[in-house]
Parts: sequence; structure tokens; C-alpha cells
Amino acid sequence: MPVFFVSADQIRDKTATITGPLLTHLRSSLRVQVGERLRLTDPQRRRLMIEVTSVDRHQLLGQVLSAEVGPWPQAPRLILGQALLKGEHMDWVIQKATELGVDAIVPLISQHVIVRPRDARIPSQVERWRRIALEAAQQSERWDVPTIAHPCRFSQWLETESIAACRVIMLERGGQQALQTIPFPTGPHARIVIGIGPEGGWREEEGTEALAKGFLPVRLGQRILRAETAALAALSVIQSRQGELG
Repeated sequence: MPVFFVSADQIRDKTATITGPLLTHLRSSLRVQVGERLRLTDPQRRRLMIEVTSVDRHQLLGQVLSAEVGPWPQAPRLILGQALLKGEHMDWVIQKATELGVDAIVPLISQHVIVRPRDARIPSQVERWRRIALEAAQQSERWDVPTIAHPCRFSQWLETESIAACRVIMLERGGQQALQTIPFPTGPHARIVIGIGPEGGWREEEGTEALAKGFLPVRLGQRILRAETAALAALSVIQSRQGELG
């Protein structure tokens, strides 16, 4: 069974109290019963083993049997700027990037984006992405959940990330350096930021703007990858070099 993330106020002394959507999931989908054990993770990176003592439609109560504190990150924060993708491809990138350990995902509105979000739908879409990230973090037994930002324009994102220690952008044909070879910063307070384009790639002026903001153009070899493949391949390279994979 995966771990489940809870808020700090759901753990008091040796008692866990679960309500809301997680309660619904545990009761309706998993059919959790009294006597079963669950693993919870709180914002302090504590992983708790609880035994369910009561459960009804209002709340689930559990006794904390044990607790361990997870390791605090030592590697730089990994930020993915992903241009919006059509259909379920964006969902897939968010899910798999979460499993690979990304710390934050920023959906980007670039000039070649095929599907542009309507303002009225953005809050519900972001909430859906956050649920996908939460479920992926639980399934992969992460100690935290990545943040999913509201979509922003590419130029705005470049400006926001202009002070990051390492800024790279994937260019289909203009990447001068392999991602495997660029220097990375060290320490948990540094940031590695990577931008991945949409299905149609970046427009030439977008690449020029990124370079003017200090982004390094990189490549992933000689093949032209689909946008969703490029994102996960790039994250895998970075995480492998950071010692998070392999």
C-alpha cells in the first residue's frame, strides 16, 4: 500500500485523524477496516505507521505505532518548466516527473502551444494536476509532493527563473552542449531549472529570448524526441548525475 500525505493538524500526540478526500478514498476505494495499518507522511517528513481504531463516514482514527524522519534533501531543487501539451500528455509528464523526483512543475504558455487553457478552467485544471502529483508521490513513496504552479507565459517564467544557479533549455537543433556534460550547482539551496517545449517546439525568438536570460541551450543526443519523452529523459539524466537514480 502506498504512503498517504496528511497535514500537521491531522496528527496529535499518538492519534491520527483523517477526514476529507483522503477519508473518502480510504473508505470507498480501499475499503480500509479497523485493525488495518496505514503509512502516513506529514509536512515534517515524518513517516508514521498507524493502526486504524475506528472509521466511519465522518473520520478515520488511528493509533501511531511508529515514526521515522526522512532525510532532508541535499541536492539542488529541480524545477521543470513544461510547455503545455495536448490531451493526456501533460498529465503523463506531471505523473512521471513526480515519480522521478522533480520539486516543482511550471506549465508554460508558449507560442507553439496547441491547446491554450481558458481562464475559467485554469483553477480546476491546476487542481487536477495537483491531484495527479499527489497520487504519484504517494505511489512512489516520496517524502514530499512537488508544487504545481498555475500556467504562466514563457517570457514571465524566464524572468522569474533568471537568478537560478543553473538554467537550461532543450532546443531540438540548437543545443550546443550535451545535458550530460554541463556543470551543476551543489547544495539544497541551489536550483536547477530546465525548460521543455511543446509538440511544435520553441519558436526561434523564444530560444533567443531564453539565451538572453542566461539559459544554456542543451541537447539529449542526435534524436528528435517527443516533448513528453524529452522531459522525462532530461529529468532522468539530471537525477542520475545527482545520485538520485542508478
